[in-house]
Amino acid sequence: MIPSRGFYRADTLYLSNGPVAEKACTISPMQVEVSTTPTGLKVATESVPEVRSVAVGCWVYTGSRDELPHEAGAAHFLEHLLFKGTDNLSARDISETFDSIGAQSNAFTSKEATCFWARMLDKELPTGLDLLAEMLQRPAFRPEEVSSERNVVIEEINMNEDDPSDVAAEAFLRTLFRGHPLGLPVLGTRESIGSMTPEDLRGYWRRRYGSGTVVIAAAGNVAHSELLDMVTDRFGDWEAGDDRHEQTSPQVESQVKVVERDTEQVHLVYGGESIHRTDEGRYADAVMHHILGGGMSSRLFRKIREERGLAYAVHSFAMRFAETGLWGIYIGTTPANAHTVMEILNEEIGAMIKDGVTEAELERAKGHMRGALALSLEDTNARMIRLGRNHIFGLRHLSLDERLEKIESTTRDDIAEIAARTLKGPRVVGAVGPLPAQEFEGYLA
Repeated sequence: MIPSRGFYRADTLYLSNGPVAEKACTISPMQVEVSTTPTGLKVATESVPEVRSVAVGCWVYTGSRDELPHEAGAAHFLEHLLFKGTDNLSARDISETFDSIGAQSNAFTSKEATCFWARMLDKELPTGLDLLAEMLQRPAFRPEEVSSERNVVIEEINMNEDDPSDVAAEAFLRTLFRGHPLGLPVLGTRESIGSMTPEDLRGYWRRRYGSGTVVIAAAGNVAHSELLDMVTDRFGDWEAGDDRHEQTSPQVESQVKVVERDTEQVHLVYGGESIHRTDEGRYADAVMHHILGGGMSSRLFRKIREERGLAYAVHSFAMRFAETGLWGIYIGTTPANAHTVMEILNEEIGAMIKDGVTEAELERAKGHMRGALALSLEDTNARMIRLGRNHIFGLRHLSLDERLEKIESTTRDDIAEIAARTLKGPRVVGAVGPLPAQEFEGYLA
């Protein structure tokens, strides 16, 4: 339901897309409890007793990488469709009930997971969970609702294709992971969505949705035992879904993919393969990308925007999956400046590999990340998303102190090692603009 505005943003919604934070309060120590129901459904809670809200998310371990060829875009289409009604409720019933309890509700789909969430007053949790349980277990797949929502999804595809930064990002990812399930677009295509039937969607739902593929995560003023009882009652007879995933290493080659358009700017995404989500280097990787292009004091922002005025937006990013990951740099610049920008990017990447980072840069990045972690704890939805993401992917849920220690213990040598492992290449360019692919091929490692 959340618009997918660029994969490097849409696929990281779990990091930053919570509603407005709670009123500032004393941050309580992490109180996380996890249980498994008799049918295999996991329940995870993080108690924040000093707030009056609770955020609950139903995380399904399935995404675009789990689709069969005739199901391209089904995970995202289904995310939309579950709000359109169930065997017992209409779409209007669902929306009016959420509104009547003052809840915020939405959903998002990534390449590996789908999450349906609601945030509400703590006393309204039973009603909110009633709705989520009904939506996930008894979707109606009424032909007229499938037809109307099909048009909505196609309009979302149209919206993304009108945004050149989104098109560049998609071109980068499809090229980087060519022939691999991670290269499939989350939204599908107009053709795949246009031909998808209610039977196709029902088949995907039956195969991928079930107690064995779901984590119920909640953060806020919630008691674990009470939520566990509610979940057991509402999901008690749900059968397990298919939790298998095809996980093979991609074969990455240096390539350029340009979607030629008569635009005012060239929109570039430049990067390559990186580490998977459980790699011990992930903390050093996060610090490195903050220094390279993560903020207004980063090397790329300072060199490209502040000193040279070559772009308005420039940033680096990383994404991690089960068996691999990626790093990338996004920039939008005029065609006349594209070569200069590419030269600067290669210079800064080369400097990161050869010379590493300074002690001042390292301490500044650590300070920024400390502050961002602390601020995220003031939002129950952000806590729920972090909790659900960790448990759906089988990651250890670290306390604030543990995460701070991981950041604080990062050294310049750690960053030099991760730069050598990830930045050397092969590299890929995805771009939109009035320049042919040959203009960028000479910059690939």
